[in-house]
Amino acid sequence: MTFITENFLLRNDVAVELFHGTARDLPIIDYHCHLPPADVASNRKFRNLFEIWLEGDHYKWRAMRTNGMDERYCTGDASPKEKFLAFAKTLPECLRNPLYHWSHLELERYFGIDTILGPDTAEQIWKEANEKLKDPSLSAHGILEKFKVSVVCTTDDPTDSLEHHAAIAKSGIGTRIYPTFRPDKVIALANVEAWNSWADKLAEVSGKDCGSLQGFCTALEARHEFFHSVGGRLSDHGLEHCYAEFPSGTEAEAIFDRVRAGKPVSVEEQHRFASYMMEFFGELDAKRGWVKQLHLGAMRNVNDKLYATLGPDVGGDSIGDFQQGSRLGRYLGRLAGRSILPKTILYNLNPRDNYLLGTMIGNFQGDGIPGKMQFGSGWWFLDQKEAMTWQINALSNLGLLGHFVGMLTDSRSFMSYCRHEYFRRLLCQIIGEDVVNGELPDDMELLSRLVYKICYGNASTYFGLKLGRYQP
Repeated sequence: MTFITENFLLRNDVAVELFHGTARDLPIIDYHCHLPPADVASNRKFRNLFEIWLEGDHYKWRAMRTNGMDERYCTGDASPKEKFLAFAKTLPECLRNPLYHWSHLELERYFGIDTILGPDTAEQIWKEANEKLKDPSLSAHGILEKFKVSVVCTTDDPTDSLEHHAAIAKSGIGTRIYPTFRPDKVIALANVEAWNSWADKLAEVSGKDCGSLQGFCTALEARHEFFHSVGGRLSDHGLEHCYAEFPSGTEAEAIFDRVRAGKPVSVEEQHRFASYMMEFFGELDAKRGWVKQLHLGAMRNVNDKLYATLGPDVGGDSIGDFQQGSRLGRYLGRLAGRSILPKTILYNLNPRDNYLLGTMIGNFQGDGIPGKMQFGSGWWFLDQKEAMTWQINALSNLGLLGHFVGMLTDSRSFMSYCRHEYFRRLLCQIIGEDVVNGELPDDMELLSRLVYKICYGNASTYFGLKLGRYQP
């Protein structure tokens, strides 16, 4: 019998009442994730537990490598069952790691399996889960319906055709699936050849001449407008840190021309060009009333051998120690000074920056928009019990928790919707503990309203998205 009980993480009566009475059954607005739109468009059916649970999951790969598993069991040529058995052998070593909570919560919620996973139970769980995967309720569409996912915002390159989004829109599923504009490749000037190849693709899909900076920007705006036409209302940027060394238009053009001609530019010039383009993206988001997301602080692809062999997003990344404050302040200040600062969510990957971001958003609130500037939920290495608690406490101390837009999965896996439940349980426990300690009033109407807003209500209005079929 698993430890995932009805009142998992809920240690007082107030928390229990808030979760079961308010939070538990609310629909999900997953406003930032990496689900493959092709899987939704095709209503993918998963053949086995490996495909739905381990395929592409670098959290699990990191744990398995730490447990001494050969790479063939992570990303290599081992069979799906062999890879699952290797993970089952690893999980008992994950006690107190978030994977232990997530994995057992997922087994329970998706398959009704309340058995502790380990080498001695792996065969049984493999067979039981694979049998249940034959049910349509565990197809891509079935999962979205099962967890009442009202909205999903995927993460998409500006050159993406969005053909899968078009197919999904015609499918009649109850979940609305929207693209998110992620133009990171625009500022990736370090690899000139790759950048020019991408710029050529942008010219092709936009039908615009990208031989000049003006044409390049016109092409990007055309793609931004296209994303908007199919319902997109969010952009996203994955940055080590913000860029705030703003060049003149003439200087930006000169940098662009050199790169377009295949010539390398200095790191300083790369940063100045990035600053110019990030200001331009602020203009686009403000013009169309979008929400901008800034994911700050990931140190990516640290392991040269792993990157050379397997590429990015395979578990070779970590928290970075980049200085964030001054450049972030200058960037947001620049946009605010020009009245082009859109609604913005700031996410930090280094927990030392919690109070930095918590105070930074307060500098730019206003325009009659409740919670215009958001300190985003714990992200990547911080989307676990301890770090989510830190984020909630920092936001509570420095801002208004009542306007927080809440949790997201930031995941490539259809098995991650339990993370919303995990967050909701933790939120209810934190509030309930304050009541028990005499630090909040024991007023269930007041507290339930807070929980409802954070878990669903705020996100349902903040993003300006048309919601899916699943409503409270």
